[in-house]
Amino acid sequence: MNKDRVEGKVKDVAGRAERQVGEWTGDTEAQVKGAAKQAEGKVQNAWGKAKDAVKKSDENAKDQNEKAEVEDEESIRNRRAS
Repeated sequence: MNKDRVEGKVKDVAGRAERQVGEWTGDTEAQVKGAAKQAEGKVQNAWGKAKDAVKKSDENAKDQNEKAEVEDEESIRNRRAS
């Protein structure tokens, strides 16, 4: 989990709370600000998830390349040994 996901979740929860308080008190401005903060948090959290997915994909590709290199080296050694 990266910084964007954490900060996004915090904004989402804070916005949700602000919006809810605005609903309870009839404060339309607080409702709007809370909803905006909540939306900003959701976007930031989604961005963080996308960054995590790219990082994981990159790590998987590197692992596969390393595995293929090891297999190639073993194939070469086996051919030389025969």
